[in-house]
Amino acid sequence: EVYSSLFVGILVGALFYSNFNFEGTILHIFEGGMISVLTDSYNMGILIFLVILGTMVCLMNRAGGSAAFGRWAGKRIKSRVGAELSTIILGVLIFIDDYFNCLTVGSVMRPVTDRYKVSRAKLAYIIDSTAAPVCIIAPISSWAAAVNSYVPEDAGISGFQLFMNTIPYNLYALLTLTMVIFITVTAFDFGLMKKHERNAAKGDLFTTGGEEFDQVAEDEINPNGKVIDLVLPVAVLIVSAVGAMIYTGFQGGATNLITAFSGCDAETSLIFATLVTVFFMLILYLPRKVVTFKGFMDSLAEGFKLMVPAVTILIFAWSLKGMGDALGLAEFVGGIVGDNASASIFIPAILFVVAIFLSFSTGTSWGTFAILVPIATALFAGADNLTMMTISVSAVLAGAVCGDHISPISDTTVMSSAGAQSNHINHVSTQMQYAAVVATVSFVGYILAGIIRVWWIVLGISLILLIGVLMGMRMFLERKQVKKHAG
Repeated sequence: EVYSSLFVGILVGALFYSNFNFEGTILHIFEGGMISVLTDSYNMGILIFLVILGTMVCLMNRAGGSAAFGRWAGKRIKSRVGAELSTIILGVLIFIDDYFNCLTVGSVMRPVTDRYKVSRAKLAYIIDSTAAPVCIIAPISSWAAAVNSYVPEDAGISGFQLFMNTIPYNLYALLTLTMVIFITVTAFDFGLMKKHERNAAKGDLFTTGGEEFDQVAEDEINPNGKVIDLVLPVAVLIVSAVGAMIYTGFQGGATNLITAFSGCDAETSLIFATLVTVFFMLILYLPRKVVTFKGFMDSLAEGFKLMVPAVTILIFAWSLKGMGDALGLAEFVGGIVGDNASASIFIPAILFVVAIFLSFSTGTSWGTFAILVPIATALFAGADNLTMMTISVSAVLAGAVCGDHISPISDTTVMSSAGAQSNHINHVSTQMQYAAVVATVSFVGYILAGIIRVWWIVLGISLILLIGVLMGMRMFLERKQVKKHAG
């Protein structure tokens, strides 16, 4: 049960911080936790963005745009595999920001995947697997900007060039994309996901937790909605978000398009884009009477209500992260790595595991970058060690994304649940099993990378190993199923 679990974690952190003093614990829960979280401009920007996006989703549903798009896509997409592949392709195309990716892909593809009885847990997995893993290998993205900013000036290489060099060595991201395509094309599901997919085939898309995503009542949905009622607002959202990112980047002193994206104010840009889109929807819907003015205003409150689960989890997750920060968790781990690391072939694999632990514990990839990227660059400073520096930084980035994937307090994971409108714990528990397979292969890959140091050989072996593991698992589970039926 996610809310009580997160609160217990916050309480334990506050108890440790205050040395078990009752008054100090209560003060730290609120002043050092929830109040500080809600007064942070970055966090508040994300919450505002979420709520406005929830309003957009409600308006699209009420206008009949989502249903019309589902009918239109249903005529062109003929199978569950087609629906899932379309979701993957859209996720890869929206590479600018992971939050933007999660919620936009979810809004657009939910009607299509629902039509073909894809479970919400599976949809959340596809969304999450094409969000951060795509952003961390996209040169023009908010994630590239973050990595660029964490590379020290004395590293011997520019932050952007180092990021570009890490792309072919980012095994977790590349293998995650490979795996999501493999399980989609082969229709191979295992573990808890298999249960969700079986239930979805019977008509239960949620398995558990669907009641928190009550949609607009059927009689309030316009049956005459058109595909443009969904497509045009999404197009306006994308264009205005990209435009705002470029504008804020140049306002911040950028001199070209790449530095504009790397230095943009992503949160402000996304809020601006959602507000512009809501005003556009007002102009698009009201004159055509696909939505009444009252219905339009009701959607504001309904959008907020739709995002309450995601907002609540985010506030608790950020508060728990704040407890870890106050206790010096990140500095403690960073100190251990920095003190005990030496320039050996196993450093990339070790950094990969440490980054997973740190990102899982704190729920933030970017915070993990900030701690471990300077350590990785310092370990291999000098022109002679640029390849090992690249591999080590790649391991940090890959481990941070992996830890972010399996962490229930990660904001990206929460956003994926919100985008798919899946129960959060269902998403975390199913994705964790899939991520574990990729993480294990990636760990072996980073050991090889420390020895071989040639990206195409390392990536090739890792891809072959992943496909081999997945095919072996499939054969094993099929044989087990046959024996079970025979017995």
